[in-house]
Amino acid sequence: MAITPNSAAQGAPGGAGRAAPAAANDVINGSTATFVADVIEASMKQPVVVDFWATWCGPCKTLGPTIEKVVRETKGAVRLVKIDVDRNPELASQLRIQSIPAVYAFAGGRPVDGFVGALPESQVRAFVQRLASASPDSGIDEALAEAKHLLDTGDAKTALEVYQSVLAEDSANAVAAAGTLRALIALKRGDEARKILAGLPPELANHADIAAVRASFELADQAGRSGPVGELEKRVAADPNDHQARYDLASAQFAAGKREEAIDQLLELFRRNRGWNEEAARKQLVKLFEAMGPADPLTVSARRRLSSLMFA
Repeated sequence: MAITPNSAAQGAPGGAGRAAPAAANDVINGSTATFVADVIEASMKQPVVVDFWATWCGPCKTLGPTIEKVVRETKGAVRLVKIDVDRNPELASQLRIQSIPAVYAFAGGRPVDGFVGALPESQVRAFVQRLASASPDSGIDEALAEAKHLLDTGDAKTALEVYQSVLAEDSANAVAAAGTLRALIALKRGDEARKILAGLPPELANHADIAAVRASFELADQAGRSGPVGELEKRVAADPNDHQARYDLASAQFAAGKREEAIDQLLELFRRNRGWNEEAARKQLVKLFEAMGPADPLTVSARRRLSSLMFA
C-alpha cells in the first residue's frame, strides 16, 4: 500500500491489530530520534527487523501481529523495531519508504534483507528464521568480508572474482550482486554494471545495497551535468543565494570524493530555502544517504543535522 498519511486515523503505536510489546524488550516502538541506537547500533549485536507501518494501513494490521509473534518465537535471537511512518515522516522519507508495510532486516549496522507488503506467516517465519540462524562464521559471509576488504583496498579484480564465486553458489545474494556492481565500476566497466543493474529481478533490485549502487549512478549522472567544482565555487561565493549553483556544486563535490563538503552545501541550501525546487536539497541528501549506506558515519551525522534543521 502506498503511503498516504491520514491524520484522522493516527493513534498510538501498537494500535488496532498490533500486539503489545513484549516484556523481554524484543519488540519495541522506535522513532527518528532512537533509530541509530535501536537499529544501527543494536544490529551490531543481534539481527534487527524494522517494520514500517501506519494505523490506517490495512495490510499492516495483518502483518504486524504475525511478525511480532514470529520474532518472539526466536526468544531474543532477533529484535523487532516498529516505526509508525505517520509519527516519523522524516525518517520514512530519508529511508525512501514509499509503500507500507515495509520490512527491513539489519545486521552488522546495515540492511541485509527486506520485503514490502503483507506476506503469509510461513514466509515471514522463514524470513526471520534466516536471520536468527545466520552465522557470522559461515563460508559465504567470510567470502563477502574478504571481497569487501579487497575492494576497499583497491584490488577490484580479485574482489570481483570472489563476489562472482558467491553468486555462483547463491544467485540471490544481494550483497554479492551489489559488490559485483561496485567492483565493475572500480574497474571502469560502468556500462557493464549498468546493464546488469537494469536486468536484476525485483527481489534483488529493491535490496538496499543494490539501491545504493543505483543511487551512485544517478549521482554520477547528475555530476556530469553540473560543471567543474572550481567554477561552481566561484558562483556560490559571488551569490550565496544562487541555489542552483550550490546544488550543482554539491553534486560535483560528491562525485569528486568530497562527501562532507557536498553534505554541508546541501544542508546550507536546505537552511536557506528548504522548499526550493520542491525540496530538492532534502531529496538529494536522501539520495546521498542511500549511496553511502545507513551505517556510514557521515550518513548518521548528516541525518541528525537534517532532522535538527527540519524541526528548527
